[in-house]
Amino acid sequence: MALDLETRTALLDTVRRFVTGRLRPLEAQIADDDAIPDDVIDEMKALGLFGLSVAEEFGGLALTMEEECLVIVEMGHTSPAFRSAFGTNVGIGSQGLVMFGTDEQKAHWLPRIASGELITSFALTEPDAGSDSANVQTRARRDGDDYLLDGGKIYITNADKAGLFTVMARTNPEIKGAGGVSAFLVPADLPGLSVGPPERKMGQHGAHVCAVNFDGVRVPAANRLGAEGQGFKLAMQVLDRGRLHISALCVGVAQRLIADACAFAAERRQFGKPIAEHQLIQALIADSSAEMMAARALVMETARLRDSGARVTLEAAAAKYMASEMVGRVADRAVQIFGGAGYIADYGIERFYRDVRLFRIYEGTSQIQQIVIARETMKAHGV
Repeated sequence: MALDLETRTALLDTVRRFVTGRLRPLEAQIADDDAIPDDVIDEMKALGLFGLSVAEEFGGLALTMEEECLVIVEMGHTSPAFRSAFGTNVGIGSQGLVMFGTDEQKAHWLPRIASGELITSFALTEPDAGSDSANVQTRARRDGDDYLLDGGKIYITNADKAGLFTVMARTNPEIKGAGGVSAFLVPADLPGLSVGPPERKMGQHGAHVCAVNFDGVRVPAANRLGAEGQGFKLAMQVLDRGRLHISALCVGVAQRLIADACAFAAERRQFGKPIAEHQLIQALIADSSAEMMAARALVMETARLRDSGARVTLEAAAAKYMASEMVGRVADRAVQIFGGAGYIADYGIERFYRDVRLFRIYEGTSQIQQIVIARETMKAHGV
């Protein structure tokens, strides 16, 4: 059930003040330290950010997709690493459990996920399985009342902090492709599970991705999500929601970049007047603003469509594609408006330029979104 207008407004105002007053002053420190202070994480927990999408009965805020997107747009006004700290709990790390979990599984895990006591992670990507999600090679072999997991995952967000992984593994090697893949809830402390060090990345410092290895990890069959062979279906439904979440984040970051570019253009003077009065600078701002508004409209319309119960695979892919490509162009224009200052670390614009590059890759690359968009469009036209 959607929040009433007064409650929703109060929530967004609270998040906006937290972003402006608490998070933005820490942006340079987070980038330098490649870490978010524990007290900031505790404040996020107190605000309920780790449980945005979890039902109230389990301690979450139970936001609709539209409401979640509105919150994430506000979070986009600061470094993306802050959103990443709770993003897996809200999205890919918890939604498989929300959508496919049994009553017992939900009661056991969701309260700790919603409170932020337990960090979750989604372990799908492998060296040969990312865009080709159905090519999962990590193996889950049935052994009595357990499964034995063997294999490895790469680029797993929040893996070094996770207490619970949703792992995609092949339960039937005789079935090639999606049909042989199942999903499992795997506690991080099980013997045989190991997490590699955080990878060094182009951007989004403070948000960590790591390799995760499984060496004969014994997982109770009761921890399987859904039936055997439903893992790919689960992953795709989780990614539909995750793509909308990331699309909203792209919109928020674009809004931040446009605001910063406008403020700089009003102060920076060339040829006797602020550069904001030069039409070629105005064109950069106009293109950025128009593209941001178009992406925002698509994201919010798709969120409302999903809340109505409609299938949004096409629309979510289109939103992710348009919003992630849009914010890359906006970041590029912001660097151009800042000129030399845009290339200097002290101003922070070059940091955002690096940060947003990831949005065109994770939750499905732009090329994968194009394939999904084309496939779903042709399907809708009977092709």
